Amino acid sequence: MRALRTPEERFQDLDGFPFQPNYLEVDAGDGGRLRMHYIDEGPSDGEVVLCLHGQPVWSYSYRKMIPPLTAAGYRVIAPDIVGFGRSDKPVQRSDYTFASHVHWMHDFVRALSLTDITLVGQDWGGPIGLRVVTADTERFARIVATNTGLADARGIPDEMAPKLRQLLAGTPVLPPKELDAVMRKRALESERPAGFQDQTRDAVADIDARPSFMYWIRFCDAYPDFDPGEIVAFWLNDCSPEERRAYSAPFPAEEYKQGARQFPSLIPLFPDDPAVPDNRKAWEILREFDKPFLTAFSDSDSGTAATQFQEEVPGARGQDHAIIRDALHYPQDDQGEQLAAVVIDFMKDNPLP
Repeated sequence: MRALRTPEERFQDLDGFPFQPNYLEVDAGDGGRLRMHYIDEGPSDGEVVLCLHGQPVWSYSYRKMIPPLTAAGYRVIAPDIVGFGRSDKPVQRSDYTFASHVHWMHDFVRALSLTDITLVGQDWGGPIGLRVVTADTERFARIVATNTGLADARGIPDEMAPKLRQLLAGTPVLPPKELDAVMRKRALESERPAGFQDQTRDAVADIDARPSFMYWIRFCDAYPDFDPGEIVAFWLNDCSPEERRAYSAPFPAEEYKQGARQFPSLIPLFPDDPAVPDNRKAWEILREFDKPFLTAFSDSDSGTAATQFQEEVPGARGQDHAIIRDALHYPQDDQGEQLAAVVIDFMKDNPLP
């Protein structure tokens, strides 16, 4: 597959990001190789904290968590998912699939020979990370899920898939401010926190109840002026011009943005999605997963996935699940020190055997 590399000068002098870049190559899946970037900080013999970011951010989003975690004696590995940050960016959207992201990240973990890993997964870092965990459970010691979930289209009848896809196709492409208003309005009107999977189930009962997440999918798919820095700024409490520049840095032109545009479309909302069988298998393994599992969701983010993890994963029972205060969708940036303290306490309370 053909892939681009963002010029290094785009990453010079980023605010609050003094960490040295590291690189390795993973199997692209088509006989070629892709280069992945990662941060590797802290003692080389420390317990590994693997921090996986979401969309459309990159390892920069963990910059506030890295210093307290390394000060506590942990080794922090924060890769850039393929298509993001300093990692290679395939130029065809069809190169980005749920399965390929899992394959690339699993190959990354194996390439570094990581063991006794504590996974911190936010947004897309959760589903990708959890799929890697369930494919290779012996490598992982603990899990921290923050503002994330693992969708498997549960509760949605197979026969509704065509109608839901038609609803998605008919969803208008809104500019950022209108998109933000629609998504916030839906959140305020909801009687309970409703994640994208819950909203899709609601649409089964009322086909006119278009899930707000469909607006997000369509925006990322088709809005002409797709600026990741602008998007992230909407979902942070505060984002300085320098921070916004850092979040836009990986994407100097449209052809670099295909992974970021494609991610929302990969969430298996519908029962005929190709990722559904593997995600359901992953849930079967998670329902037997008795290693320590913590949820640490923002006070403003959907809590339904947190409840699902707490109720269904044996390792989550009895844990001191956290609420990250005064944080929006990216708690590792909004409240990085607070989230790092939660991770440190969780690891100390659940030592390795």
